[in-house]
Order: sequence, then structure tokens, then C-alpha cells
Amino acid sequence: MLEAIRGLIAWTPMGLPAFLFVITLVVFFHELGHFLVARHFGVKVDVFSIGFGKEIVGFNDKHGTRWKLSWLPIGGYVKFAGDADASSKPDSEAALRMTAEERAGALMFKPVGQRAAVAAAGPFANFLLAIVLLTGITMYGGHVVVAPVVGQVNPGSPAAQAGIKPGDLVTRIDSTPIRDFQQLPEIISVSGGETLAVGLKRAGHDLTVQVTPKLTKVRDVLGNMGSQMVIGVRPDPKAAVTREHYGPVGALTAACSETWNIIKTTILGIGQMITGHASADQLRGPVGIANMTRQVAGFGFLPLLNLVAILSVSIGLANLFPIPLLDGGHLLYYAVEAVLGRPLGERAQDVGFRLGLVLVLGLMLLTTWNDLVRLNLF
Repeated sequence: MLEAIRGLIAWTPMGLPAFLFVITLVVFFHELGHFLVARHFGVKVDVFSIGFGKEIVGFNDKHGTRWKLSWLPIGGYVKFAGDADASSKPDSEAALRMTAEERAGALMFKPVGQRAAVAAAGPFANFLLAIVLLTGITMYGGHVVVAPVVGQVNPGSPAAQAGIKPGDLVTRIDSTPIRDFQQLPEIISVSGGETLAVGLKRAGHDLTVQVTPKLTKVRDVLGNMGSQMVIGVRPDPKAAVTREHYGPVGALTAACSETWNIIKTTILGIGQMITGHASADQLRGPVGIANMTRQVAGFGFLPLLNLVAILSVSIGLANLFPIPLLDGGHLLYYAVEAVLGRPLGERAQDVGFRLGLVLVLGLMLLTTWNDLVRLNLF
């Protein structure tokens, strides 16, 4: 434990700036999405904050918005006129004292469709940021494709039991054609332990084997331990490696595809955690993200931007979950309002926000515990 603490302290000078860069960029664009759409609909924005807690530095723009940087850099918020707090909970008491002019600029008095657009704008700004970054990265560096040739089969693994051998070329998994070895862990990790039909080419002959992935403790590419569905194969170090180059249209298409793949994989992974086919130790909190950022930063600026894109998609998607306090919770309330023709009662909304707070705090505790265990602090 002492060694882990010393290691944590040792990387802080290098890892902290990288973490602040990543999290600030992701949070800024998320909140900017809310801000721009709200301004478009004539909503007055009181505060635009990166971070929570006490203000470090800030300024007021000509529209009266306080732009500020706060001392706890694990998120941010936009506070609209008529909000009770940073969670965008309507302040019903303040609403009673508002003049007609103030009501015109308050989010709570805007049509439900406009309020929904403001809530959804943050996550979609995250998706847009990811697409822009991935497009630029793909245009600059292209895409490296490693031929899906098996180089090693772990003894006793699902692959060994199914009869997969070194030298086999993987051609498909179920109905998905395989052309890059990296496709294997992407598909297998979200298989939920279901048996997969793996197509192989061996000595010029095609064959199909049935493989059932197994949940196993493995190290990821950064050396961190975690539970993942695997079949127990490694790539052939002598396999052909090619680099594909893209123009603007091709890069944009590839970026959109990659963004969608991250969304789909995340949703499938969460579903499998709920059903017990994946481990919750894969979830990371602020400490884990900071550690991962420090590790990725060691590989260079482009990998760091790639991490920004992945986190941006993940945070945008997480905010769409129908949990009060999050953007998805607001969208849920607005959907109910659209169906009923009136907002939920103040009591119901208050209970929802309290339950949402409990869920969010519980998730933060779980992810922080995972982070500390991963760092061998417990």
C-alpha cells in the first residue's frame, strides 16, 4: 500500500496537468452545448462553471453570465435563470417573485421542447467533440490494421478447448467479418459469455469452431488489472501490419462509426454488468481516469486526444441515463410532462432528485473503490 501511495505521489506532477487538460476539455464542451442552445432560445444564463466549489478565477460577460473556474475539477455546470442550484432544479419560490421580463429569460417557463433541447445539447456536444477529434486523428495518422492471425493460444483457455491453433487466420465471429485482430477483443468483451461461432482459415481450408468466452482477470494495454470476457488468444507478432489512410470524408465516416461503436459497446457492457455477465470492476471514477490519463499521456499527445474522444462519448452517454440530476433525468421529466400536459408535481420532482443524488453518489463510491483497489491501496 505504501508503494502504491508513493507511486501515486510520484506521477502527480506529470499526470495532473494531463488530467486537467482532458477533463476540462470534455466538461467545457458539454456545458457549452447547454449554454449555446439555451442562449439560442433566449434563456438567461447566470453561471458557466468548470469545476465545483469555490471559485478560483472568473469574469462576467456582457449578458451577465459569470464564467468561472472552480477548485474541484471533476465536472461543471451551467446555471440558468430560475434554477434553484447547479442541478437545474426549478426554483418554484423564485418563480413566484419573477417579473414578466424575468420569466421570459427563465428556462422553467420555456416550452417543453426547448427545455428538452437544452438538456440534450450537452451530451450531443460531447458526441460532436469526439467525432471532430477522431476525424482529425484518423486523417493525420490513418488506421493501423493487424492481420487477425493467432500467434499464441493459452493452455486450458476457451480457444484451446475449441481447437484453435497458432497460425489460424480468424475470418469471422458469428456474422461479423474479421479483418483486424483488434476486432476480436471488441466483440468478445461484450459477448456476455454467449457461445461464438468463430470462422478460421487453416492451411487453406475454412472451418468453424464454437468458443465460449470466459470472464477472466487480465491486464489491459496500459497494464491495469480488470475482469474481461476473453477466449485466450494473442496476435502473431509476425502478422502483416498495414496502415490505411483517409481523406476528409473517409475520416469523418470512420470517426462516426467509431463513436457509434463506443456507444454500442458501453451500453452492451452496462447491460451485461446488470445481468452478471461482466464485472463492475471495469468502471472507473476520477482517480482511475486520472491514472489512465497519466499513462496515456506517456505515449504522446495524439493518444491523449484519442482518450479525450473516448471519455467525451462515455460522459455524454452517461449523462443521457434517465437518472434525476443528470441530463437524462431532465429529459425523462420533460417526456412525462409532454405526455401528461403538465409538469410533475414539485413533491415528485424533489423525491426524484433525492433518489438521483443517492444513485450518483453510490456510483461515485463504487468507481472510487474500484480505482483504489486497482492502485493496490486496498
